[in-house]
Amino acid sequence: MDLGLKDKVILITGGAEGIGAAISQACIAEGAVPCIVTRDSEGVQAFAKGLRAKGERFELITMELQSPESCRHAIEGAMQRLQRIDALVNNAGINDKVGLESGTPEGFLSSIQRNLWHYYSMAHYALPSLKAAQGSIVNIASKTAITGQGGTSGYAAAKGGQLALTREWAVELLPFGIRVNAVVPSEVMTPLYRSWIATFPEPESKLRTITGKIPLGRRMTEPAEIASMVLFLLSEKASHITGQHLFVDGGYVHLDRAID
Repeated sequence: MDLGLKDKVILITGGAEGIGAAISQACIAEGAVPCIVTRDSEGVQAFAKGLRAKGERFELITMELQSPESCRHAIEGAMQRLQRIDALVNNAGINDKVGLESGTPEGFLSSIQRNLWHYYSMAHYALPSLKAAQGSIVNIASKTAITGQGGTSGYAAAKGGQLALTREWAVELLPFGIRVNAVVPSEVMTPLYRSWIATFPEPESKLRTITGKIPLGRRMTEPAEIASMVLFLLSEKASHITGQHLFVDGGYVHLDRAID
């Protein structure tokens, strides 16, 4: 399906790994230009090298989004290189396991900074460009905001904040025609998830236990399936959708996981 995203500049935080990489690749497949803003790593450079080898159009800005100032520099860098931002995908973050008992108030605040602060800051600094383009924002949240997980207060609070901001921004930006939505993944098979599974004594057994609780197909969600929803929401095909939380999770959150 042609989503009408050809030549659109889509800024994606954390856009070179896991779900973010799938979103970047889906953008390229639709003829859009992903502007990837992410911290530097060997994996990030390998991803960028692979895209360059294929002659793909994209921009890579390596930066830690740990402060409003770094977010401002990221937006300024994107504008200098591409002259426009048509859409923003807030995706970067990490489940850092800052719990109520195991963590500290200082650690909790740092977790909010790592997982929520830059969502606001990136949207704040990108807003003039998004207004000019009548663009769109998609926030990548997590099931933890709905179900809880245990031992991850900071991450869960940040993800809940992302869902709240999605509704708040959708209202505030109505006069400018800017749509704001959130995609809520549950169990997604990313390289980071595979690494986590590998820490268990019997990884395959643990994986079977998890997938057994996913109602639709008893399988993990693929990153490309998250990316497909993101691109649909960014496109004119979703021109009357705003303020929504879209769950791409095989029914994990809302269906009875005890279904036989």
